[in-house]
Amino acid sequence: MSTLAPTRPVMGTRKSGFYRHDLDGLRGVAIALVAVFHIWFGRVSGGVDVFLALSGFFFGGRLLRNVLLPGATIAPATEIVRLVRRLLPALVVVLAASAVLTILVQPETRWETFADQSLASLGYYQNWELANTASNYLRAGEAVSPLQHIWSMSVQGQFYIAFLILVFGWAYLFRRLLGRHLRTSLIVLLSALTIASFWYAIIAHNQDQAMAYYNSFARGWELLLGALVGALVPFVRWPMWLRTVVAFVSLAAILSCGAFINGVEQFPGPWALVPVGATVLFILSAANRMADPHLTSGTLPLPNRLLATKPFVALGAMAYSLYLWHWPLLIFWLAYTGETRADFLTGAVILLVSGVLAWLTTKYVEDPLRYRTPAEKPAVVVPLRVRLRRPTIVLGSIVTLLGVALTATSFTWREHMTVQRANGKELSGLSSRDYPGARALINNARVPKLPMRPTVLEAKDDIPMSTNDHCISDFDEINVINCTYGDESATRTIALAGGSHAEHWITALDLLGRMHGFKVVTYLKMGCPLTTEENPLVMGDNRPYPKCREWNDEVMPKLIADHPDYVFTTSTRPWNIKPGDVMPGYYLGIWEELSDAGIPILAMRDTPWIVRDGEPFFPSDCLASGGDATTCGIDRSEVLSDHNPTLDILARFPLMKPLDMSDAVCREDYCRAVEGNVLIYHDSHHFTTTYMRTMTNELGRQIAVATGWW
Repeated sequence: MSTLAPTRPVMGTRKSGFYRHDLDGLRGVAIALVAVFHIWFGRVSGGVDVFLALSGFFFGGRLLRNVLLPGATIAPATEIVRLVRRLLPALVVVLAASAVLTILVQPETRWETFADQSLASLGYYQNWELANTASNYLRAGEAVSPLQHIWSMSVQGQFYIAFLILVFGWAYLFRRLLGRHLRTSLIVLLSALTIASFWYAIIAHNQDQAMAYYNSFARGWELLLGALVGALVPFVRWPMWLRTVVAFVSLAAILSCGAFINGVEQFPGPWALVPVGATVLFILSAANRMADPHLTSGTLPLPNRLLATKPFVALGAMAYSLYLWHWPLLIFWLAYTGETRADFLTGAVILLVSGVLAWLTTKYVEDPLRYRTPAEKPAVVVPLRVRLRRPTIVLGSIVTLLGVALTATSFTWREHMTVQRANGKELSGLSSRDYPGARALINNARVPKLPMRPTVLEAKDDIPMSTNDHCISDFDEINVINCTYGDESATRTIALAGGSHAEHWITALDLLGRMHGFKVVTYLKMGCPLTTEENPLVMGDNRPYPKCREWNDEVMPKLIADHPDYVFTTSTRPWNIKPGDVMPGYYLGIWEELSDAGIPILAMRDTPWIVRDGEPFFPSDCLASGGDATTCGIDRSEVLSDHNPTLDILARFPLMKPLDMSDAVCREDYCRAVEGNVLIYHDSHHFTTTYMRTMTNELGRQIAVATGWW
């Protein structure tokens, strides 16, 4: 997860003869850290934050130093054209290559997500697309996207446009009024915005770190701080000994950041100050020479001189393309091989191929379309040996056509998926004879040879009615949402309470309620069971979920006050550390509260979670890739213990009535992906609504035994 849009870091002019070669080198070091930590360690190195700070410094600092000078021409259109030439060509090439690899390597169940993210990447809102995924429980288990890394480029692009509007708007409105104080006033404003963004980042990080990670406002301070340093750096003076110490310390902090700080969990909160602050200090370590370009390179501290050497500068020159290529190559390789991590040799090959593609992209795509004349080339010679020329019509046309084709293809596939969803509406009317589903296991119903339903493309949207009715609180919500299903006029009530694993039983409960005269009232929150756990985590990715604790504090008093005839909820969860399932200790307090209130509990054993190598596994993806009902399933012993753990505590809680539908999902020794011509899961651990309908009779039998209602 990192970024670098190729900026034009001109600190001086050809006449002055000054250019910050060391910052090109720092850019090269940062991209190397990003790639190495992604490929071999599965961690965030802090390189993304180095890039954001450098981008703010190069782009924002240049505007603040030059555009606001007396007599400067205000030409935002020129800046936008420069940004388009700088950012889009290499991006389009990599997106087009990724689209081809997606079709060749990824199952078609992943194509819609890629189409959405392709459009988001081209439109520079990929960070918000990923933030939505992080907050969407039904998408939380999706495979890592080959375009996930482009989120940070979207943050940069949004910053560039917003900064242009702010700077040019401020200059246009207040140049005459403020005169020579114009730049000072804007710096004061930007300083206030930087502080506000940093404060917001801390708050957002504490509330929902996954959302904050991709949030443009939470990341804005990193770019703004770089821009402010770019504006103020000509006025900074440091003694040589102090600059040398600062250069060594800041470079050491950048190099070691990924090893000591888990950026995936800690950024963009206060710990992001480490890479960003280190970058700022490294920039300032050569501030004297920026103020006086006539000083020799020998006046630079040793770390700066080291990073100004040709190998580092060359790496920095192609950093943008290297960043674009390394992540999708890694993800596609892992998807193709089924591995979860690259070993040393594989990682080295991925880095090598990424480097070659980055060099070719820089030489034959980026530079020809980026620099129209040699005069536009930064005043530095890098060892790419590119002969500058005007962009050719052919090259520009090819890139444009690739972008148009990618956009058209993405929209076409999305339209195809819309048709698939429309076809999925017929699932509720499938013949029980042709599609017996769970009845094939429970009643040994005959299974004719027919195509599976829902199809792999229909499965994603075969979800409970309560989700479509917005009757389940999302991740950020703590209010209790009540909706009524079944026989709404009935006097008998079952409260359906807990997370989405309680929710997906609503389909069968609604049918049973209509048949047997009871209503079902929902008390649901995504990913949040009834629990007394003080620090709950989101099941599956283990990120902190404080809103679950707050929601439980709200829902339990309401449940007790409403006093339903029964509370239907899940009573077990899968082990995280070994095969099988368990009844967590933090459920006991819930059983005690309900029992003390005299409310009986319909305790449903949790759904078997399909996992491979400790990661969520989507049977629909497996089936789309050519697998079958057996190869896309899992051993029963991996997901279910020999007996229902709930049975161990029944003597302590006499009002608890255990329900166990495991035999309606799994065979004696194996849990298949498809039973009775019906796909069981719409992801890795939620039943399709179609399969749930086929379990209605067996669920009704068990509830009748537990309640005596029919």
